[in-house]
Amino acid sequence: MRYFLNAAMLLLLDLASTILFLIVFSLTHNVRLAVGLGMALGLAQIGIQFARGRPIATMEWLSLFLVIASGTATLLTNDPRFVQFKPSAIYVIVGLVMLKPGWMTRYLPPIAQVVMPDVATVVGFVWAGLMFASAVTNAVVAMNFSLATWAWFMPMFGMASKFTLFLAGFATMRFIGRRRVLAMPEAERDALLASVGMPSGSAYGRTA
Repeated sequence: MRYFLNAAMLLLLDLASTILFLIVFSLTHNVRLAVGLGMALGLAQIGIQFARGRPIATMEWLSLFLVIASGTATLLTNDPRFVQFKPSAIYVIVGLVMLKPGWMTRYLPPIAQVVMPDVATVVGFVWAGLMFASAVTNAVVAMNFSLATWAWFMPMFGMASKFTLFLAGFATMRFIGRRRVLAMPEAERDALLASVGMPSGSAYGRTA
């Protein structure tokens, strides 16, 4: 499960400035304060990466650019919709990345990488679909409802939809993976389990 959590954490970090904007606005209803703190967090994230000497991924640079651009536009026009549309832009970009077959394989445990890369590809496409659906939902809510409604609805929708798909995908792949392993001849199954460091008596190896 930690492999999926790592992937979810990356997306969460990319949306951190928007999440902070939502929290501050919900508490203060001050658009300028919320935007300013969101921009400051985006800059701080990159600054921390520099200070630690860690490489900065393209997605992180893009996220920072969107934070600064949308935040500046909001401050100049006093129109929070620029910030509201930032999550849609990130969701679309992440969705496009997720359309690459096999992107999810790196986040799977070793045995799953061997047994069901095809299933992981399908689940990866489903995740891409969710990203595009989230982008559309965010845009629709931003255009048709108040900032206050958007501020509470989108976090709830984002967390609920992704957590649901996470659990469904995890359960589906575990179920299919275990069935495929158990369908192998015993000698082949034991050799596979041994190659990935799993005992034959593990959940994948038990036939009853």
